[in-house]
Formats: sequence, C-alpha cells, structure tokens
Amino acid sequence: MTPNPIAAPTDSAELADMLEDRATRRADRRAFFKAAAGAAVAGAALGWASAAEAQTVTDADILNFALNLEYLEAQFYSFAVNGAGLGPTLLTGSGKQGAVTGGRAVDFSGDPIIGRMAREIAADEAAHVAYLRGQLGTATVVAQPALDISASATGAFSKVAQAAGIVAAGVAFDPYASIDNFLLAAYVFEDVGVTAYKGAAPLITSKAYLEAAAGILAVEAYHAATLRTQLFNRGQTNANLITYAQGISDARDSLDGATDIDQGITPGSTTITNADATTTTLAVSNIVPTDQNAVVYSRTTGQVLNIAYITSTAATVGGFFPAGVNGTIATSTAE
Repeated sequence: MTPNPIAAPTDSAELADMLEDRATRRADRRAFFKAAAGAAVAGAALGWASAAEAQTVTDADILNFALNLEYLEAQFYSFAVNGAGLGPTLLTGSGKQGAVTGGRAVDFSGDPIIGRMAREIAADEAAHVAYLRGQLGTATVVAQPALDISASATGAFSKVAQAAGIVAAGVAFDPYASIDNFLLAAYVFEDVGVTAYKGAAPLITSKAYLEAAAGILAVEAYHAATLRTQLFNRGQTNANLITYAQGISDARDSLDGATDIDQGITPGSTTITNADATTTTLAVSNIVPTDQNAVVYSRTTGQVLNIAYITSTAATVGGFFPAGVNGTIATSTAE
C-alpha cells in the first residue's frame, strides 16, 4: 500500500488508452461548453435519462438510484471518521443486501479542521440515507448493495488512482492512510453526486420529492465545494494534489462518454476591463465546475454508473458496486 500519493504518474493498464487524449480533451472543454450553452434547457446531451427511460422511470426508481449512491458515500465517510459503518437498521430492503469491503478510520490529527468537516459530511450522508429510506417506505426501499471501499490494489479506489496517475499500475492506493489521500478519494464521489442529482431533477414528478432532491443536491454541492477548496488550498504547497485531482477528473471523463464535461481544480485566469478601457488578467481558482453560464452540468444514470462501475461499457456490476446496485436503474452506458 502507498501511505501517501507518489510523485511519478503512471497510467494503469486499465483505462490507459482512454486517458491518452486527456490533454486535448481539456483544451476542447471551452468549445464544448460554448456549444452546449446555446442548446435548449436540459437538452438531450445533458439530460439524466434517454427519452424511453424518461417515459418509464418512476419517482421511486429515482430515489432508490440515489439511495444506492448515498449508501456508498455514507459508508465511506462513516468508516473514515468513526472506524465503523452504518447501523444495520439502515441497510435492509429489497434486492440483495451486501457487505462493505474495506474501510477504516483516518488520522485527522494533522489537520483537525478537516477532521471536523469530515465528521459533518459523514453525519449529512448518514442522514440522507435515513431520509431517502423514510420517503420510500419499507415496501419499496432497496437494501444496501455490496460496496468496495477497500485499499486493495485491485479495489475500486486503486483502479481510479492507477488510471489517474496517482499510483503506478498494480499498486494499491489507500484512501485512509493520510488526509490528502482521504480528500482525493472523497473527490472521486462528490462531483458525481452533484451531477447525478442535477440530472435527476427534470424527471421527478412529485413536488415534495423534487424539493427534497433539490435540498440534497445543495448539500452535496456544499460538500463538493468544501473538498475542492481543501484540495486547492493544500495544492498550493503540494502541487501533486492539483495534478492528481485533474487525473481523477480526466479518468471520470474517460468513462462517461465523448464529451469533456468534468473539471479538475486546476487554476486558470480571467480578464476584466478597467475603467480606462484597459484590461487586466487575474488568476482564479476552479472551485465550482460549471459551464460559461455558471450552471453545473448533468449526468445520466448510465454515465453515473460508468464511473461507479469504472467502465465505459454497458455493465451491471463493477468498481465500487461489485455486485451491482439494487433497483430498476442498474446498467451503465455503452460509450
């Protein structure tokens, strides 16, 4: 295992071909957003579901899909801050209930402030699980599926880290070994959760559920921004963190389709016009990943599962969900 991120990025055998063009894809991002901005609101390219799926999906399907993701996040954070997972009463339901592989406490003594933030996020994610289960009721709620949050060299976190160039091919990445590793591991999830809830909003028919989903989306966005800010701040003294976060972003982009919508925390610049008509270029961060209209992008269920299963093909198992997710929405997209 690697207690800390190593310096020399090496592509994993898996996903290596997909990542070869990441520099070019990053250069194309602004052109993509410019084209996307002219499309209709919630256009098909950025929608959450296909037209056929949108006609058949129910509110319960949507909430159960979200619940699978919340199980994953809640268990990761619970182990990271408490050294133990969720209680058994939060895990039951329809479908095959699975166990959690891996997970242990992170030593936050080197930065107690991040430790406090992590504990708050853990409490939020556990509350999301309880809330969604309560909204669905015992008749329709899905059980927690099997989850892989381990530090194994063949585990989900290591596969992402290998593809992102954080560790070499075949080398384990331990998300619990350091605060930096924890932040990078959490970064894998949080941006995806935001885009998933954003994409789900147009399909929810119940105003009560829509309000609830919007509220959870806002919380997930706060979490994502907090993690991105901490990575950006720590990246000012450890530039590897900026590079590794970009690698994770590129890995997610390589999995979820041809469009380059994901963004790392690589700083950029903006130009302002002064009162005397001259211009000044100023450095900016990239804490919030948005298009040119400052709107967060969406992912379809298939795209979300591409990342969760760590595959660019149509699949029903893999990655963080070794036995798949529970519920009717369970297949990733063939990209």
